[in-house]
Amino acid sequence: MSRSLNKLSAVALRNAGPGKYSDGGGLWLIKRPDGGGQWVLRVTIHGRRREMGLGSISEVSLKQARDAAERWRGVTRDNLDPIKERVRLKREAARNLHLLKDIAKDAFESRKAELKGDGVAGRWFSPLELHILPKLGRVPIADIDQQDIRDTLAPIWHEKAETARKAMNRLSICLKHGAALGLDVDLQATDKARALLGKQRHKAENIPALPWLEVPAFYATLNDGSVTHLALRLLILTGVRSGPLRFLHEEQLDGDIWTIPGEAMKGRKDATADFRVPLSPEALTIVELARRHAREGFLFPSVKRGVLSDATMARLMERADMKARPHGFRSSLRDWLAEATDTPHEIAETILGHIAGGAVVRAYRRTDYLEQRRKLLERWANHVTGKGGQLLKMVGD
Repeated sequence: MSRSLNKLSAVALRNAGPGKYSDGGGLWLIKRPDGGGQWVLRVTIHGRRREMGLGSISEVSLKQARDAAERWRGVTRDNLDPIKERVRLKREAARNLHLLKDIAKDAFESRKAELKGDGVAGRWFSPLELHILPKLGRVPIADIDQQDIRDTLAPIWHEKAETARKAMNRLSICLKHGAALGLDVDLQATDKARALLGKQRHKAENIPALPWLEVPAFYATLNDGSVTHLALRLLILTGVRSGPLRFLHEEQLDGDIWTIPGEAMKGRKDATADFRVPLSPEALTIVELARRHAREGFLFPSVKRGVLSDATMARLMERADMKARPHGFRSSLRDWLAEATDTPHEIAETILGHIAGGAVVRAYRRTDYLEQRRKLLERWANHVTGKGGQLLKMVGD
């Protein structure tokens, strides 16, 4: 390396008084009496001397200043004025921000905090990424109209109605985000596109569920002690969704109580509202067996990395020629509660983690029916394991 470069050191910078200090190659530090300072790059282009600010010493480190200086010296070697080139690049970046793909990413970043797990799973952004951005991503957002949206979503409007609905809603949020940035956007474009596309004829179908009378026979087949079998057993016993179950961590367990973090509960706006799941003796047995497979505290790890996937559990049921899917066991439990017990509606819904009652009712109801749910899930475990029993009657608060 040439001795004319990298003259300064971090120690020298800290101890330097007011003045001008050369690092070589035209990079200077101008130190002020108040202790602050500015990085400046001096170059000569087209016979003119130019001074280019590279940022303050409080924000730009010595290494960052050297990297920036080398970059702009390279621009100068290409016979370009680095200051004008920087202005040009900023203008180009500003123009690109008007493209839908950039607005969409910016809108997503702005909403991460209100999404479950900061949107890491990608479910908020994926409808845009898969169905909108491939066709409209490079279109300036101000140019997008109802015809563009109609042509983009028409292929899935009826065949994949729910996906198309989500994509349309996300796009509407992006348009509003663009308008908030001061861009000339047609905020009615999505409503007009819906009018052009017409009413969706696709009807949502419920996830196939195993009748509750058939659950014990299936539960008995889950007997090899594998991660998948144990996960399905605990899923059946607790009635939780597969997401919280697959991410069950040792830290969430305290005796016979499993506390699911509020942000992991679907449909709950209050991310601080954790959900307690009472574990029956059978469920505790499954937990102990699962601990043998635990990795990094997660009780249901995948073979390679991360946690068990929902698809893995579903494929097990597919290979058994079953139409039912893992999520359907929640319906099995709910039907059992309705048909084999006398459980009040609020308690039955709470078992599934649903928010029961209106806002006023919930404001006065401070219980989560833990003990009532414990008795019911123990009863459900007896049914699932083939122990049967009498009709169970519950009294609500």
